[in-house]
Amino acid sequence: MEKTAEDPAGRDRLPLFGSSITHTQHRRVFHRLVSFLGIVSCLWLTLHWLPIALPKLRISSCHHHTRPAHDGVPFDDATASMNPTSADSERVPFEAHIMSKCPDARDCIRELVVPTMERVHDKVDFDLSFIASISNQSSDVDCMHGPGECVGNMLMLCAANLPFPSEGNSRDGKTPTVRYLGFATCLISSYEDIPDRTLVEQCALEHGIDFEALNECVSQQDDNPNKEQEDRPLSGVALLRESARHSADLGVRTSCTVRLDDTVWCVRDGGVWKDCAEEGQGSQVSVLVDEIEKLWGQRN
Repeated sequence: MEKTAEDPAGRDRLPLFGSSITHTQHRRVFHRLVSFLGIVSCLWLTLHWLPIALPKLRISSCHHHTRPAHDGVPFDDATASMNPTSADSERVPFEAHIMSKCPDARDCIRELVVPTMERVHDKVDFDLSFIASISNQSSDVDCMHGPGECVGNMLMLCAANLPFPSEGNSRDGKTPTVRYLGFATCLISSYEDIPDRTLVEQCALEHGIDFEALNECVSQQDDNPNKEQEDRPLSGVALLRESARHSADLGVRTSCTVRLDDTVWCVRDGGVWKDCAEEGQGSQVSVLVDEIEKLWGQRN
């Protein structure tokens, strides 16, 4: 009631030519309303399409190996084929010993190994090895984080050893390093979910790994890694036993242990870097890259 009583008084206080001003004000209000509705429409369209675009970004959530290096160059097949080193050059041995369901392994691969490979992949002979306990009386393999970790280890080893069409950066007809390291990093970035089938299929698809061949390799129970494989698929358990024995022979028991030129370079344990070369600075990518460059230059 108070508002109704005040309205006439408000209109009485309008200045001269109030009717003309009121008309002008109405037009201004109308134009503002049209502009406002236009903005709302644009916002609605933007928000309407966002749910479609965002999942596409999330699909590569597991491409942190493939996130840009410090200089912005992604580690992918295109990068791996740029400025290839001569086939006659002597590459520097570079190796990481891990357990697939270990958070230290995840951090080690993502923080040190992949960024280093982004910069000097053509100067190193990289290998991913695994830590597990093997029996001399049977084909049993015991993994610290349970059977799922053994499967994860085998998946990564199988991916590295599957036959692969000849490419400029292939390894004697096997999966190119850029692909199997990308696949392994994809899995280990979600290590809690290993060996979930959806995760494995997604990582295999993203890195061009044959999922069916991968599954067959992991399922194969042949325990003889030296047996001729022409008539049968690779054996994941044989590859794991061979890799675990290699780590044990070197005395490597901690995941993740990085070795360069057949010597321990740095260890990631309990969420921290330990026993790193170059007075403890070896966990820095630039320091490791400089050392690889120096060793490669001495040999070539």
